[in-house]
Amino acid sequence: DYPGVGPEHAYLKASERARYESITDQEALAAFQRLCLTEGIIPALESSHAVAYALKLAPGLRKDEIVLVNLSGRGDKDLETVAKALAGR
Repeated sequence: DYPGVGPEHAYLKASERARYESITDQEALAAFQRLCLTEGIIPALESSHAVAYALKLAPGLRKDEIVLVNLSGRGDKDLETVAKALAGR
């Protein structure tokens, strides 16, 4: 579990005020690469998980629907981690 998960998130999920989805590390790495290559943006790995879910969700949306993803943090701090993960593929 992500260390930021706490009782607030448990409450939001239990009260159905929030829904939580999961993305694999491989999906997050693919989203990281895609955003780097297509937009020139180096997302943090945490944000890469959100980008991966948006990419998974997008094909099922109508053309007039908008997807908004918040990119927080800096991805340059994750470059060594990403390089090692991609080398291990």
